[in-house]
Amino acid sequence: MSDIRFDIGSLHAAYQAGADIAEVIDTVLARIEAAGDPGIFIHLATRTAMQAEAEALGSFDPVAKPLWGIPFAVKDNIDVAGMPTTAACAEYAYTPDKDAAVVAKLKAAGALVVGKTNLDQFATGLVGVRTPWPIPRNAIDPKLVPGGSSSGSAVATALGIVSFALGTDTAGSGRIPAGLNNIVGLKPTVGALSTAGVVPACRTLDCVSVFALTVDDAYAVFSAAAAHDAADPYSRDIAVQPLAVRPPVLKVGIPAKADLKFFGDASMQAGFDAALAALEAHGARLVEIPFGDFYATADLLYEGAWVAERYAAIRDFFEANETALHPVTRKIIGGARSLSAADAFRGLYALQAYKARLAPVIAFVDLFCVPTAPTHYTVDAVLADPIATNSRLGTYTNFVNLLDMCGIAVPTGTRDDGLPMSVTLLAAAGRDGLVAAAARDLHLAGGLALGATGWRQSSARPASVSAEDGTIEMVVVGAHLSGMPLNGQLKEAGARFCRATTTTPSYKLYELAGQTTPKPGLIRVGGGGTAIEVEVWRLSAEAFGRFVAAIPPPLGIGTIELDDGTSAKGFLAETAGLSAATDISAYGGWRSFLARTHEAQRQLGSLPSS
Repeated sequence: MSDIRFDIGSLHAAYQAGADIAEVIDTVLARIEAAGDPGIFIHLATRTAMQAEAEALGSFDPVAKPLWGIPFAVKDNIDVAGMPTTAACAEYAYTPDKDAAVVAKLKAAGALVVGKTNLDQFATGLVGVRTPWPIPRNAIDPKLVPGGSSSGSAVATALGIVSFALGTDTAGSGRIPAGLNNIVGLKPTVGALSTAGVVPACRTLDCVSVFALTVDDAYAVFSAAAAHDAADPYSRDIAVQPLAVRPPVLKVGIPAKADLKFFGDASMQAGFDAALAALEAHGARLVEIPFGDFYATADLLYEGAWVAERYAAIRDFFEANETALHPVTRKIIGGARSLSAADAFRGLYALQAYKARLAPVIAFVDLFCVPTAPTHYTVDAVLADPIATNSRLGTYTNFVNLLDMCGIAVPTGTRDDGLPMSVTLLAAAGRDGLVAAAARDLHLAGGLALGATGWRQSSARPASVSAEDGTIEMVVVGAHLSGMPLNGQLKEAGARFCRATTTTPSYKLYELAGQTTPKPGLIRVGGGGTAIEVEVWRLSAEAFGRFVAAIPPPLGIGTIELDDGTSAKGFLAETAGLSAATDISAYGGWRSFLARTHEAQRQLGSLPSS
């Protein structure tokens, strides 16, 4: 049992085969002892307490309890009933009589709390060394910082002590430790997971994050925990969709070459280039985006309003117990004493201006890809220069919650010096499923072991979007395909990609004449047809009605028969609109037609090479 994998699928398979949950608990405790790292946990559940929780679960039932028997750890600024909450400050400690809302949701799903993990004190830091407890050791290379503030949670997950762990993320604390320990760090849309029962850092920006060995596991935990919570005034009702396949083509924004920052770390730059190549191999179209405004937004986080918000969160305790704080934490939060309300409003005004400027930039692409961290730092380097090194680690993370984006840090390979390489995929609020689907493929492409465990990834594919949610299938054939000019209309309507397929060989495809945006027209024929490449998306009934009502002639909606044996509503053309159209059926699809004609024009000198 000691070598059993703790990813959720493997552990559930072991339970299904007859494994005893008591053996799993013993394995958890044995792995803690084997790690020999007193910095990971601040408080541990007893074997007796874990066994009692396990017995209360009843018989194995992963349908009723999707996290049945799955061990997890909780960052020690999140309440667990009966366990002290310290926020890495012993003088601050209190023992709550009820679980934080997110912990309660996970327990209800069958998960077992192992203990409370170490952190940068009061979740102020990205390095993981600002704690009066021993510094957790990076699971990949103990010379490196573990990353913070959720240091213990990341290390416990990377070592396979637990299947997943909760962190928090205000400035990158759910992503930086993941990147430095070769694991996945899911930072959801702010408000998707309740922060009731969480010691605040910046209440307007805080979110609970998930560390896991795989994207599937992180998203399963997110799905089990996400819900609107009336007890949290910042909670939002975010629709959580099943993790499904990603669209074949995604427009991915990346920092313009002139704006990339690696602080002289050539290995990190090479690793990022390799990750971008992997994205392109999966159909991504990379778009360079000027990043100056993103960096300027990030700089706001430790100025004015949000430093004052950290001070406000613990003001009474700070004033009564200032000497109890870690020196670096005390310096940062204490700096708010010199700020005025005018300073806070100045920061809020600046943020609003950046949000207005960047909103169309964020909407222009499907998602962004950035390095999780620009470089790696050793513990010694951070202790020697704690402020500057921490600030640099937040280069690609500090702006995310300010701009209301979701994201996921995902391992992509090993750098040429043997250290872990990670990128973060980001998107607008509510698009958690899209970034997870793209991250899943990127993680699999790297062929990496999970964390520091040596376990290999499963290559099982996620299911397609199911019809059981009451949505309607919509077949698109041209400008609404993923990556095409009008695909944004589908996304604005809340559509979800379902699958790529072809029609039955009973159709012809035409390039329509006189269109502002080039479009094809699909018609069904009695003979001489061919199979045409299409994509199937899903919309709610209301969105489907609005979408169909806006379709201009000569296009309309009809029933399209698909090669996979199904049929669905989709774009068809009126035959009257084909008088000046060109038959392009031989290309097999609109995407192929555009690619081949573009190449032909380029070779003739009509287009510049790219």
